Amino acid sequence: MDPVPRRKQSVDESSDNEQQPEEVITGMRHECGVFGCVAASPWPTQIDVAQVICLGLVALQHRGQESAGIVTSEGGNTKNFHVKKGMGMINSVFNDDAMKKLKGNLGIGHTRYSTSAASEEVNCQPFVVHTAHGILAVAHNGEIVNCDKLRNLVLSRGVGLSTRSDSELITQALCLTPPGCERDGEPDWPARIKNLMKLAPLSYSLVLMEKDRIFGVRDPYGNRPLCLGKIVPVNSKNADGEEGWVVSSESCGFLSIGARYVREVYPGEIVEISKTGIKTITIVERPHDDPQAFCIFEYVYFARSDSIFEGQMVYSARLQCGRQLARETLVEADIVSSVPESGTAAAHGFSRESGIPFAEVLCKNRYVGRTFIQPSTRLRQLGVAKKFGALSENVKDKKLILIDDSIVRGNTIGPIIKLLRDAGAKEVHVRIASPPLHYPCYMGINIPTKEELIANQLDNIELANHTGADTLAYLSVEGLKRAVRENIDNKEHKSVGHCTACLTGQYPAALEW
Repeated sequence: MDPVPRRKQSVDESSDNEQQPEEVITGMRHECGVFGCVAASPWPTQIDVAQVICLGLVALQHRGQESAGIVTSEGGNTKNFHVKKGMGMINSVFNDDAMKKLKGNLGIGHTRYSTSAASEEVNCQPFVVHTAHGILAVAHNGEIVNCDKLRNLVLSRGVGLSTRSDSELITQALCLTPPGCERDGEPDWPARIKNLMKLAPLSYSLVLMEKDRIFGVRDPYGNRPLCLGKIVPVNSKNADGEEGWVVSSESCGFLSIGARYVREVYPGEIVEISKTGIKTITIVERPHDDPQAFCIFEYVYFARSDSIFEGQMVYSARLQCGRQLARETLVEADIVSSVPESGTAAAHGFSRESGIPFAEVLCKNRYVGRTFIQPSTRLRQLGVAKKFGALSENVKDKKLILIDDSIVRGNTIGPIIKLLRDAGAKEVHVRIASPPLHYPCYMGINIPTKEELIANQLDNIELANHTGADTLAYLSVEGLKRAVRENIDNKEHKSVGHCTACLTGQYPAALEW
């Protein structure tokens, strides 16, 4: 299926990409992260809710580094929320003074990489609106695929929009009264959320806060991740006790805030989180019994390796990708290694499956800023040297297999190969633990245009020659699916399904709208 035309800016058109030289050159942009926390009764709570949210956002920093925000509520009949938002990394937005003002018994937070709107403070989330029925805050991960249709509907109701952000559009759409309900004048937020989900089936995970409760919402296709956790008492062996509940794009930060993973929010599910616990409000079914479409690149690229999706740790899935890659693309070599840290799990899987020992060959410089000055063309071409050093004792006179998770534009792998050859490598065979990227994404990931994707310009042999590798090969699409589903419970069940649109061009049915 050909991709459906939709507003999509190239990397040279949008102010989203200002001050982002490194990511623009090297590959995909990450998405966003959402987080929410509700303290258990009694209120006022002894838990520092804002601190929990801030630490949760730090764990999600890999999903967005452009802006961040936290909104808290003291519950009850409050008419105001406490809000702090700003541009930059989380530790630069939330200082001690800001945290002291974020009082409350519940709250939501967001860390942002922009997909559909400019990288400006006006677009920072969570969005807060004052409605006839009280105050509402919304944080969103994803991108509404039929946003133009939804935008026209909202505008036709006399609602003004101040930004091009999908998240503001969602916030205003929730303020529209669904037909046939709320005759007594009281807001039915679950009905409004359900109405929104029918109007816009893709793509989002949402956390919404009104007065004294939070709603967690995942689109019916399950394209974006969302999970639930329980805050347990410190030093307690009682797994049944709880001091509060959290909802997050990923589970990777739960242990660091004293929370335990409970489960994923199901595709199409609306969960209500209050001081008494978590309950399912409803589950909105997919249109026409379409298959689930969880983004497979969460496993490959975006998620932190200690997050849990579909009952398995991401690290485990990446290990399986490496095993499958070895079955499909094995070549004679002395050692297996990786581009740290993106290819490390897959490299260990490749090593275990092939029997070829794993050895580190690259040392990563962790203190390189994104605004590193590159005053000449030659230094720009050698830009990878600022990121990595070569462990020459492990490399010299060796035939090595180098594993990475993906190739987007192909600008990074060439300098890495040159670095290894300069360190004495005899042969360098590149293996990629995912299939080649051929198509753009319309669901919240800023994959470059088709013309910029290197896989649309060069085949494996040509790309090997272009980068200086002896050979280069990718994992197959079927191999990726097999690896990802290896440890999923009920993996043959019809509810299990993954979006591979960026690899195959087969988009979820909702994109036909």
